[in-house]
Amino acid sequence: MTELQRDGQAAVSVRGLQKRYGDLVAVRGVDFEVAPGETFGFLGPNGAGKSTTIGMLCTLVEPTGGMALVAGHDVVRARGDVRRNIGLVFQDTTLDLYLTAEQNMRFHAELYGVPRDLLGDRMHQVLDMVGLWERRSSRVNTFSGGMKRRLEIARGLLHSPRVLFLDEPTVGLDPQTRASIWAYIHELRQQEDITIFLTTHYMDEAEHCDRIAIIDQGAIVVLDSPEALKASVGKDRVQIRTANDPQAIAELRDRFDIEASVHEGAVTFAVAGGEQFIPRLFAELGVPIESVNVSRPSLDDVFLTYTGRTIRDAEASSSDRFRASPFAAAARR
Repeated sequence: MTELQRDGQAAVSVRGLQKRYGDLVAVRGVDFEVAPGETFGFLGPNGAGKSTTIGMLCTLVEPTGGMALVAGHDVVRARGDVRRNIGLVFQDTTLDLYLTAEQNMRFHAELYGVPRDLLGDRMHQVLDMVGLWERRSSRVNTFSGGMKRRLEIARGLLHSPRVLFLDEPTVGLDPQTRASIWAYIHELRQQEDITIFLTTHYMDEAEHCDRIAIIDQGAIVVLDSPEALKASVGKDRVQIRTANDPQAIAELRDRFDIEASVHEGAVTFAVAGGEQFIPRLFAELGVPIESVNVSRPSLDDVFLTYTGRTIRDAEASSSDRFRASPFAAAARR
């Protein structure tokens, strides 16, 4: 056991971590720590550097610079120790679809050296935790998308890792299945002595985290709890649709001293007391308003405040910065 683990310090500690692919800078020297037992999230659009960072922390991608410790082990100098202490669930399934759930689990146990005298009880425990014990003899190609994801989570837990990495754990799943996956994640956190590190571009998913690092264009722009991040915004978000958006933006600036811009097809701005401001807006804005929407501060507002765009704008405009990386290839296998 390392000094880091004995002292109850960070489960993950990162300093100046960088990754370049030729001229492309995928991760720009990030710094953060994850406490033992914490659910920590990376929130950002596709191409922001989330998966590349997880790839480095899981020893699948070699850093260009900086350092990282996972469960007290250096991701470059102690790759084997890191791998024995982590579980990893990729975006895309890595299950063998023509094997049964139990066969997939046993193959994983062989790779990680799970003692045979402990395997039966441990497999029962984790499969029961995700509601799949009764389906252990079924081939994985008969499973739904949500069942496959639950099986991958169970497989990632089989060797009792200290840190479980979930890379976009519910991507492609319907809302009901996403909610059920999170119910299982909360249950495993209560039952297992484990730290969870996840990446997501879903705002509601990030709300489950103890702390969130918002990452954009390879850099962490802000890091705090969801509640603290939303409180830092303070103002309501107002979105209006008009017949002349440029004129509306100019009048908001000149008449109300409000800076606005177009996001998601609507003129968007922040103002204190949004509901109270709307009657004045209708009375004094010289452009007809076709529709209006007022919302309390959300994580999307946090993203907009700190990056200048919404996460959906970023998704729409971003090319896949990670598409050609070795980690992407590994995740597809």
